[in-house]
Amino acid sequence: MQLYNKLSAQERAQLLDEAGEDRLTLSFYQYAKIGNPELFRNHLFVAWDALEVLGRIYVAHEGINAQLSVPAKRFNEFKKFIDEIYFLEGVRLNIAIEHDVKSFLKLKVKVRDKIVADGLNDDTFDVTQKGVHVDAKKFNDLLNDPNTVLVDMRNHYESEIGHFQGAITPDVDTFRDSLDIIEEDLKEHKEDKNLVMYCTGGIRCEKASAYYKHRGFKNVFQLEGGIIEYARQVENLKLENKFIGKNFVFDHRRAEKISDDVIAHCHQCGNACDTHVNCANEACHLLFIQCKECAKKMDSCCSVDCKETNALPYEEQKALRRGKHNSNKIFKKGRSEVLKFKA
Repeated sequence: MQLYNKLSAQERAQLLDEAGEDRLTLSFYQYAKIGNPELFRNHLFVAWDALEVLGRIYVAHEGINAQLSVPAKRFNEFKKFIDEIYFLEGVRLNIAIEHDVKSFLKLKVKVRDKIVADGLNDDTFDVTQKGVHVDAKKFNDLLNDPNTVLVDMRNHYESEIGHFQGAITPDVDTFRDSLDIIEEDLKEHKEDKNLVMYCTGGIRCEKASAYYKHRGFKNVFQLEGGIIEYARQVENLKLENKFIGKNFVFDHRRAEKISDDVIAHCHQCGNACDTHVNCANEACHLLFIQCKECAKKMDSCCSVDCKETNALPYEEQKALRRGKHNSNKIFKKGRSEVLKFKA
């Protein structure tokens, strides 16, 4: 039984180009009690590999978090398979606003301790006591209420390129970092304000809303389906779009345009830009914002050192990397000291 990818990312990309077929990028999550995550993981891999599904999926005792690319012609088969799993029947699928046949190039189904790294002890509070889910219209109404505090539950590199007007955007690198900071900043308003939260697809708010209710916040709301579903409802219902910029996504697309506003800047020259890239030097791979002019000037690298390294013959680059691991500079997500105009 095959439980691993046989093709490299490059080989898969070539096959996708040759096939020339449409694919749908989508995501979903569900909190549920999974007794044997390893067995469930293997079941998903076998079934989805046969359906030519690609993506990144995390499975844990607490549920599943999935970001996928599905052949458009096989979507109904995929949906039927999902609906036949008792705790996934009718689960909301967040269909991407913009599609790319190469949004994912491998099928990765991994067993994790948690489906989102939140750093919380779930035994200390009731994770089912969540905040009120609101659709795009109700969300807009809440934003117009002066009694509302709007909080972005994403990380700094996500909100840097796009966020809702008037939102508090915590300057954090990880979701777990934001939880205590937000509570401390809003501790005086636990009873007299509407705490309204949003994230990419809803999963971070799902846990955070229950946690904040446990911590004493009385009026807790979350945007159902996150920014992805909000953008869809705004378009379909012709509502006012209160999101400015791009929505950061965790696949090869890196972002979806929600409005025409460009609110970020190139981390190298400071010009208006909201395009995330990874440094071309494989020993670095830093995520940062780079405009086309700087990409050409720097050969898609984040620094002169990386540019010089990347210009070396491939075997020489491999020799330099041998026995070493990427430093945690990779996780600074645009904060590296080599970036003159970093956030």
